[in-house]
Amino acid sequence: MPALVASDLDRTLIYSAAALALTMPDARAPRLLCVEVHESKPLSYMTETAARLLTDLGDVAVFVPTTTRTRKQYQRINLPGPEPTYAICANGGHLLVDGVSDPDWHAQVTARLADQCAPLAEVQEHLLRAADPVWVRKHRVADDLFAYLVVERELLDEDWVKELAVWAENRGWTVSLQGRKIYAVPKPLTKSAAMREVARRTGADLTLAAGDSLLDADLLLAADQGWRPGHGELADTDWTAPAIRALPERGVLAGERILREFIRTVQGAAGPGRSA
Repeated sequence: MPALVASDLDRTLIYSAAALALTMPDARAPRLLCVEVHESKPLSYMTETAARLLTDLGDVAVFVPTTTRTRKQYQRINLPGPEPTYAICANGGHLLVDGVSDPDWHAQVTARLADQCAPLAEVQEHLLRAADPVWVRKHRVADDLFAYLVVERELLDEDWVKELAVWAENRGWTVSLQGRKIYAVPKPLTKSAAMREVARRTGADLTLAAGDSLLDADLLLAADQGWRPGHGELADTDWTAPAIRALPERGVLAGERILREFIRTVQGAAGPGRSA
């Protein structure tokens, strides 16, 4: 029975230049591999060691990239190792199988959203009306499932975000502030549901997960074991749970540590005679 590893990507396994947190002397900084180019510019990185570890992980487990990114945004990423058979995009709204969205899964998700929370149009209208143009740079809708704002963090009114969270909670939605983006996501739209579906299809008897944001909490809780880095929304609020390990590493080195933990745990579950 295989092990399944469902990991968030941004600020968990891959990092923008602003999120690398290279606090060591320059001469001791890790060598980096660019894994995403957008509009002809390098955008996301991991260490070369992390790239090797991710390739090794694919030899011992079913690796499932699990992201809030849209399908188009996810497909810009060029991760090392073989192309994953499964990927979870749009916070669980799309389950990709060999790069193609599973239509039955997407239909189930959209039906659940229609039954259990306020419609996207209502939330989008509220964001357009309530967000201050002084600090909003972009309004976006992701795969017709959820909405987000791109903001100037130094100008952002943090109290407004708290008020938005209360407003959204009453309508069955969750608000998450990640870097320069404020996400409004339906509560029934979860990474955990999609991970469970992949575990069912693969027959996985061990599920592992990692993530840094509020939108990853359900994924971590659904896994047999989970890890969070020393940065991000979950770290900022000291969020934890019995099967979750809070790691001290911050920035791109946290991605390296998370991959080591995945491999160590999978190999340990496989029995003696294999070393991490």
